[in-house]
Amino acid sequence: MPDQNSLGRRLPGWAWNYYAGTIPSFCKSNKVWGTDIDDIYAPVNFADSHSIAIWISIPKRHIVVFDSICSSISPEELDVVMEPFLYMVPYLLVECASSDELRAQYSLEPFTYERPTNIPPARAGDCGVYTLKYIECHALGIEFSKKDFAKANGKSMRDKMAVDIFQELPDAHEFENKDMDDILVTYDG
Repeated sequence: MPDQNSLGRRLPGWAWNYYAGTIPSFCKSNKVWGTDIDDIYAPVNFADSHSIAIWISIPKRHIVVFDSICSSISPEELDVVMEPFLYMVPYLLVECASSDELRAQYSLEPFTYERPTNIPPARAGDCGVYTLKYIECHALGIEFSKKDFAKANGKSMRDKMAVDIFQELPDAHEFENKDMDDILVTYDG
């Protein structure tokens, strides 16, 4: 069934919340895609066996795939993995736009993508850590140094990341239930 703009299927309600930065509750940005946010980063899992990072550039209408083990996903398989992102992001931008003027700035034309092959490779089993480090480095404008991303550094990168997460989020356990406070009363004695 078409949506109110006759574009296609309606988006689930939570899709707008991500677009507008109102969720997750423990780290709301309240920033809108395409207005306040130009770049979106996401880890993507392939077949429960490999992780890649994607950088979505809204102004460029382009997605870059950072893949630490390119041989894990054939070009044909990557086309299948990327297709939903290539069509979904433009659709979200048009569908969630707050005005006709803003909606007119966007197009339903699919985004393009590329997978550069000049990034430091990982050993099997380290792709998840590399995925997160690629996102971190790219978002901060830090080059993917072959020295820092040497295959032998996978374990130390993993250990440092775990410590960093633990230290940055000492009260993370408190955030988990904030969205469910209304049902907690059910469990009170």
